[in-house]
Amino acid sequence: MTPESHSLTDMGHPSAPPPPGCPAHDLGPGGLRRLYGPGAEDLGAVYEKLRAEHGPVAPALLHGDLPIWVVLGHSENMHMVSTPSHFCRDTRLWTPMQDGTAKPDNPLMPHLAWQPLCSHAEGDEHLRLRGAVSGAMSTIDYRAIRRHINRATQHLVNKFCEEGRADLVSQFAERLPMVVMCEIFGMPEEYNDRLVEAARDLPKGTETALASNAYIMDVLMRLTARRRAEPKDDFTSHLINHPARLTDEEVAQHLRLVLIVASESCANLLANVLRVVLTDPGFRAQLNGGQMTVPEAVEQTLWDEPPFSTIIAYFAKQDTELAGQRIRQGDGLLLGIAPGNVDPRVRPDLKANMQGNRSHLAFSGGPHECPGQDIGRAIADVGVDALLNRVPDIQLSCDEHELRWRETISNRHLVELPVKFEPGPQQEVTLSSPAESVPSQRTGSRIAAEQPRPTAPEPADAPGTPQSTPASGQAGRRGVFHRFLRWLGGK
Repeated sequence: MTPESHSLTDMGHPSAPPPPGCPAHDLGPGGLRRLYGPGAEDLGAVYEKLRAEHGPVAPALLHGDLPIWVVLGHSENMHMVSTPSHFCRDTRLWTPMQDGTAKPDNPLMPHLAWQPLCSHAEGDEHLRLRGAVSGAMSTIDYRAIRRHINRATQHLVNKFCEEGRADLVSQFAERLPMVVMCEIFGMPEEYNDRLVEAARDLPKGTETALASNAYIMDVLMRLTARRRAEPKDDFTSHLINHPARLTDEEVAQHLRLVLIVASESCANLLANVLRVVLTDPGFRAQLNGGQMTVPEAVEQTLWDEPPFSTIIAYFAKQDTELAGQRIRQGDGLLLGIAPGNVDPRVRPDLKANMQGNRSHLAFSGGPHECPGQDIGRAIADVGVDALLNRVPDIQLSCDEHELRWRETISNRHLVELPVKFEPGPQQEVTLSSPAESVPSQRTGSRIAAEQPRPTAPEPADAPGTPQSTPASGQAGRRGVFHRFLRWLGGK
């Protein structure tokens, strides 16, 4: 069924009251569904209502009743992210930003305020900044990183193995990504509880977010100064030495972008994979019986419970049409990762196994595809496998229905994952080795002017062909939880 064509500019002013006698008072101006507040506690259900009412692209309201298109279809999302001539990430183009209806105190403003980062840049500036990030990513030794992930997992398990119980969110999933990223950045000595807590706090828009941002930026600015003076063979040094010649401020800001996105996404991915292993006997039996590998389990989770539900946001550079909807210049569009992954045209049977099929939207696509997806996969693959080998009898210590999530428009974050197991002794672990002097920038780290287009999804009932993970990690997704908190501070 072809959805009725709409235009967000035809919906009336966002502050207009609902029509008299409206039977659905939880709806906003123009009868549009809100993606926040009462009635939006289960956003997955809201997306399915929108799909039923409007099709693959639906009008809705963000916080403050700001109009937004939600892209729900898989192919429509891929078209949007892969057509930079029509859609971009430059938030300054959004009509509510231009006409002032997006107020400074809007809770989503930290995500919407433009920042001089590759994730918001376009054209030559995007090529320059993205090229530096991709170039530094291409120098990562993935064999060494996987060994470090295993050591870091053993180190974290040592902290709770003698207790026979743990919370795998706060004691493992939220910590392993930070340990690994500190090693990649060349600052293993900076890893501590405060850095973990600040990285989790910064994207949430809390009262302490400014202080968390200041702490993280202080750590990264000091790291940048050290590596400018004394380069090592680490991501930071390669970012500094890239031919794009980033300033110290640009280096630190991009380090923050990578750190926050990696911390948030990997923590969610680890927690989601472990939750399924602990709550789905069939899933765990396939792992134990060899019918499914841990990497395949990770890919299945990237389909079913992606680390980010949506990405805020894309913006129309000109009048266009998407799935029969009239998109006006300046309209905003949410990249619907979670709803796109369950598009019934791609997955008519959500219980069907998606092994071997990597065409999910978890890492996006196009020019802003996540450049660190191979790091994320490595952290999840090695971390989950090492944990399950270390404590093979691990099981959930509460009923599944007692598990709680903290849901925002961007993701569903598992609050805790309590487990129990037979207590065991600590193991001797050497967490890291000294860094070496930095070699010259590798010639393979060229500016990512062209991105590989993900292939169309295979039918849900057809077996996919497993694909190897590229060693260079040049594909990427767009960063989302990068925030311009100096803007919040009025600078």
